[in-house]
Amino acid sequence: MRTFVRVLVNTGIANVTTSYLWWSLIFWAYLQTGSVLANGLISGTYMLLVAALSMVFGSIIDRHRKHAAMLISAVVTTVAFTAAAVLYWSVGEEGVADLHAPWFWIFSAVLLGGSLLENMRSVALSTTVTLLLPPERHANANGLVGTVQGIGFVVTSVLSGLSVGLLGMGWTLAIALALTVLTMLDLLLIRMPETRPAADPNEKRAELRASIAAVVAVPGLFSLICFSALNNLLGGVYMALIDPYGLTLFSVEAWGIVLAISSSGFIIGGLVVAKAGLGANPMRTMLRIVLVTGVLGAVFTLREWAWLYILGIWLWMLLMPVVEAAEQTVIQKVVPYETQGRVFGFAMMFEAGSAPITSFLVAPLAQFALIPYLRSDEGRATWRWLLGDGEARGIALAFLLAGIGTIALTVIAFRSGAYRLLSRQYEAPSVVPPTAVAEA
Repeated sequence: MRTFVRVLVNTGIANVTTSYLWWSLIFWAYLQTGSVLANGLISGTYMLLVAALSMVFGSIIDRHRKHAAMLISAVVTTVAFTAAAVLYWSVGEEGVADLHAPWFWIFSAVLLGGSLLENMRSVALSTTVTLLLPPERHANANGLVGTVQGIGFVVTSVLSGLSVGLLGMGWTLAIALALTVLTMLDLLLIRMPETRPAADPNEKRAELRASIAAVVAVPGLFSLICFSALNNLLGGVYMALIDPYGLTLFSVEAWGIVLAISSSGFIIGGLVVAKAGLGANPMRTMLRIVLVTGVLGAVFTLREWAWLYILGIWLWMLLMPVVEAAEQTVIQKVVPYETQGRVFGFAMMFEAGSAPITSFLVAPLAQFALIPYLRSDEGRATWRWLLGDGEARGIALAFLLAGIGTIALTVIAFRSGAYRLLSRQYEAPSVVPPTAVAEA
């Protein structure tokens, strides 16, 4: 447990550092260029590449010792951030901020690459739970992972804007680089009880085929990933609409504070899981929580009340770590350790792609259909009894429909054979433990 906690803290600091630098880049790029298009290209490319590379990360993790995979990620990230810092200080801020010169795009691409490679450590962290802890402690450990992620979200949302505004991008780069080097050096000193993985019969397959083979090898596992993605589908609606709705209720400064406060739900949810676990059947727990998030999504914007909106966001963030921990706990129980990296990578790809797709679909639907309709006399007369009056009733209708859709899909999932099959598999004896743990 001591080794796991040390790995968790190390990875948590690395994640916070990467997110801090990445969001600082987003803020700085917009302030320097005033280009929404540049920001959109940077953010969209990042999300798509996270989805595309997750399986590659999983394959690397399965083929190497987990400590070695995490160290590879740390070294590459350090090199990338160093190169970005050298470029920034060599060319100067005005040169790097010029959209018509190549330096802005090279600078952004190098930081993008370093941030992407750091994600491999997050995938590897899930496999170290299986490596270092017995099955009965997995749910608690996954709760701690969610807590660390929540702390990172709070810290990042507050510090990135302050850092760029008060210190500038140069000092922000220096701080991020120093923390990245420190976590890499600390990782060098950590020791894990693991042996070299056995030869992989799927090594010559394409990454997608190998990952699919690992998922298909466990009956019902793809359904589990789909069940977890229900939460990500609703998250895509939040991604597209939560800020526009919030900015109709609060000033920009107040909205940033509201997000930071609401993020405390993420931390508390992770701590609850770490303390209490997920019950005898994490599958049932996960679907019940997804059902509750659907209800929250349907009701927390029925009126333009600030307290209702804040409470709804906080409760949704409180429940998010439970869904993630449940998925990880089931995978760690039913999937052989030797292929868990690929499975976690495939799940990250599937879920990371779900939210942007929903966001891309919902944003134009709300902009060109729901919002104009709810601003018309016919729309207001039809929906006033349920949604009341206000400036953002079209966005509220989008949340309502997304919540109802989540509820319907969750009820279908509860009645599926895959749910019953995975529940039985989880209650069965564990899969073969990792070789290193068995030898120890």
